[in-house]
Order: sequence, then structure tokens, then C-alpha cells
Amino acid sequence: MGVAIFFGVMMALEKKLTYKDGFKLGIPICLGYFSVSLAFGLMAMNGGLPLWAPLLTSLTNFTGTGQFAGINLLLSGASIAEISFTVLMINIRYFLLSMSVSQKLPKEIGLGKRLLMAFGMTDENFAVIYAQSKMLTFPFCIGVMTSSYIGWFGGTLAGAVLNNIIPVMLTAALGIMIYAMFVAIVTPSAKESRAVLGVVVIAVAISCLFRYTPYLNKLSKGWVYVIAGLVSAVVMALIKPYKDENDQQNNSEDMPNQSLEKDETEQNACAIEDSNENKLHEGGGAC
Repeated sequence: MGVAIFFGVMMALEKKLTYKDGFKLGIPICLGYFSVSLAFGLMAMNGGLPLWAPLLTSLTNFTGTGQFAGINLLLSGASIAEISFTVLMINIRYFLLSMSVSQKLPKEIGLGKRLLMAFGMTDENFAVIYAQSKMLTFPFCIGVMTSSYIGWFGGTLAGAVLNNIIPVMLTAALGIMIYAMFVAIVTPSAKESRAVLGVVVIAVAISCLFRYTPYLNKLSKGWVYVIAGLVSAVVMALIKPYKDENDQQNNSEDMPNQSLEKDETEQNACAIEDSNENKLHEGGGAC
């Protein structure tokens, strides 16, 4: 009986993460994405874009902040170069997130599957996937991403189709959702890190400078985003460079060891001096 229970527990612990497990964990993300992408669909349609434009954007892209910024710049008449640079700066973090998850994947998962997972990598998906203590599997990761992707595309479709049905007051209220999303992303990080807070303050100052300074306010939004983001990041990287927590821990561990070695060295020196003095006293007494 005891052996059976032992093997049962071992089998339960070794159970692999499945597609179903991932899909269930992705449902809360799906619901959150639906409301945000609903505002994206409304924004695109209110800007005069055809129905297929927001749908194709959400179908081929999976980046809330990048899509909002891209559509906003497109509606303001920005150039392709401005839109490309801005979206690249916003989405470059997904490269790092995908690399982090890739290190936890089994080696047998091929490049094609890894690229597919990279497409579905978002901040929320990364948080759910990376938090798993068990060995990650391709079906599990795709389950999380499928669930959230359905919410994102479904919300875009609903917003685009229901644009003429939803009341104007509700449409206007949903229009500020992008700003709420920015605040929700930035505020927690700014509270925990002075470097992030510094980046935010410098970026806001640069944006205000370009907004209210004559001649500078003629520069389009896209290039202002690029300049503010790059300058603020470089300035804070020089002022407050990132320090690895592991290095700090190692340094803090080395300091007590160095102090102990110093104390031992001083004790040994004192012992040698005492022994020499004793020998001198003994020699004097014999004379």
C-alpha cells in the first residue's frame, strides 16, 4: 500500500504541463486583453480605417502597446520610418523575454516551435509561463498563448464590428484605456526602481520640451517618441547603471570573509610577537 502511494505521488509530480493547463491559465489574460483590444478596434474604426485594417493588424501582430502606438501614428500621418522605429523600440523587450523563456525549454523543441512561441510572447504570457516550477512544454506554452490570442483578436473584431452600435460616450471612455494601460505598466516598475522612475521623468520632460518649444513642436510624434525613449534610457544607463543582484550578493558574502581573514592575520601576528617576548624573558632569566 505504501509503495503504491509513493509511486502515485511520484507520477503526479512528474506529470507534464499540457495544452489544457496552459489554456486555463491564459483565460484571465484573455479577458483582460478583450477589453483593451476592444478599444483598439474602436480607435481604428473611428480614425476612418477600413474594417480589414485593425483585424489584419491584430491577426499578424500581438502587441497591445505597439499596435496602439502604430495606429495612432498612422492616423496622424507619420511616415513608415517613424512608425517602424517607434514600434521597434516598444517591442524590443519581447526579444529578451523570449530568450529568457527559451533557456527553460527542453533542447528537443526545435527552432520552428521556438519562433512560434516568440510570436505569442507578451508581458502577461511571459509572467505565467516563466513562473512554472515544472519543466516547460511546447503544448503548455501554446495553450497560454492561444487563450490570450483569442481574447486579443476577439476584442479587436468586436470593437471594429460594433463601432456604429456602441454609444459615443462609451466609445470616448474606452479611448482613454490606452493611457490607463501605459500607467498600469509603468507605475509598478517606477515604484520599485529609481532608474525606471528617472527614465519616465526624463522622457516626460523631453516630450514637453518638444511639445511647447517653438520650431521643435513641428517635429512629428513618432520621432519625438524615438528621441525621448533613447535619450532617457541612455542618460539613466550612464547615471545609474544596472547592477546584477548576484554580484551584489557575492560582494556582500566576500566582505565578511575578508574581515575574518584580516582578523586571523592580526591574531597570528600578535601570537608571534607574544612568543618572541616570552623567549626574550626566558633568555634573560637564565643569564
